[in-house]
Amino acid sequence: MGKNIVQKIDDLVRLETVLVSVSDKRGLDTLIPALVKINPSIKILSTGGTFSTIQEILGDEAEGRLQQVSDYTGQPETQGGLVKTLDFRIYLGLLTETYNDSHQEDLKRTSSMGIDMVVANLYPFKETIAKEGVTCENARGNIDIGGPTMIRASAKNFIRVASVVDPESYAGIVQSLEANNGCLNLEDRFALSQKAFKHTADYDKTISGYLGAMTVEDVKACYTSGE
Repeated sequence: MGKNIVQKIDDLVRLETVLVSVSDKRGLDTLIPALVKINPSIKILSTGGTFSTIQEILGDEAEGRLQQVSDYTGQPETQGGLVKTLDFRIYLGLLTETYNDSHQEDLKRTSSMGIDMVVANLYPFKETIAKEGVTCENARGNIDIGGPTMIRASAKNFIRVASVVDPESYAGIVQSLEANNGCLNLEDRFALSQKAFKHTADYDKTISGYLGAMTVEDVKACYTSGE
């Protein structure tokens, strides 16, 4: 643990690289252009349908600025998007610290980028299980893995990274960036971290409650009946 003890951090961190992967795409049409306006050199990594949405939003401005996570990592997404962001270079970029020489050497060694903000929200598990006739397979398929992992990694490293889980936060983030010349301050990042951990805790609690109310016989019935 010695090499991971942090003794110095910055209050203001400029957003240079952002990773965006969301189920709920509300507000991207205002957030993304605002980020580009505030920092024209910003790099945006994205996945699947989110990438396509951002590409449509930016049009010609996407060139040289927007990149598929799969192109960055060199690992194509699996069929159905089962694995998209669970990659060493992504988590190195999220967890590295500015004033840690060994971390910075790891970035150089792997030709990786530090990621300054994650914008992510999760598969709609709660909404799925609320639907009439939902099966356990429908529910199981909507348990998000990569999203919570990204959110937790970025929220853990609030000393450098912003973890954004709610479209309602976008306007305040833009205001802070505009007021601080494209930077987010520690107060912003810490508040976002608190919100992010509550978000993943509530998500896991919902999953736990749903599975906890089932028996293994319920599971067997789901699959043997062909549902």
